[in-house]
Amino acid sequence: MSSTPEKPRTIALFDVDGTLTIPRGEVTTDMMDFMKELSKKITVGIVGGSDLPKQEEQLGDGIAKVFPYNFSQNGLVAYKNGELLEVQTISKYLGEDNIKKIVNWVMKYLADIDIPVKRGTFIEFRSGMLNISPIGRNCSRPERDDYEKFDLEHNIRKNMVEAMQKEFADLNLTFSIGGQISFDVFPTGWDKTYCLKFLDASDFDEIHFFGDKTFKGGNDYEIFTSDRTIGHTVTSPEDTKEQCTKLFMS
Repeated sequence: MSSTPEKPRTIALFDVDGTLTIPRGEVTTDMMDFMKELSKKITVGIVGGSDLPKQEEQLGDGIAKVFPYNFSQNGLVAYKNGELLEVQTISKYLGEDNIKKIVNWVMKYLADIDIPVKRGTFIEFRSGMLNISPIGRNCSRPERDDYEKFDLEHNIRKNMVEAMQKEFADLNLTFSIGGQISFDVFPTGWDKTYCLKFLDASDFDEIHFFGDKTFKGGNDYEIFTSDRTIGHTVTSPEDTKEQCTKLFMS
């Protein structure tokens, strides 16, 4: 953990995929070195949709202890200064009967859609959400890249989300398309704004957020448009670095 930054009352929160790394890729040494330099200037936090083990695959082991704030699964697993603050779970919140209804419906729906490739791990149960992937998370990187193009052209995820919104309207769920191959399902309010509950307004003058999926329906949209944040749309890790250099390091 770094020492107190020059401007501790300014915090910048960073999405992972497409912001600090290429989608599902590992952070470069150059990018991580930059983030550590940035943390000498301002307070830094990570907020990703994936669970902590996946975040560690991308950002390195022990990432929860590298920067003052670390939020995995949108903040449902929250760390401050390397100490665990809270863990919330979707199974506790929705109940097992509703989880089963969702899983059964998804399996039937995916069995009936025709896409060029299907692999494995179509539903990933995370403590704070269900991650659903029509192609399956076991696909290779070339398959992932091809599917993303196919999905953009044929609206596979978009159409599935619309069908689920109708089917499960009574459960008050949010559906968030992120990354290349999947979308998240979680109780409304459990988007990335969930992490803001751990940032006391009296501790910070500015809360910046950097993410790539800031469009409506993207998994950065809610925190990007929150009244509590100053949102910044980025297109790549290089763009993140460039924007942060201009804002905080000049």
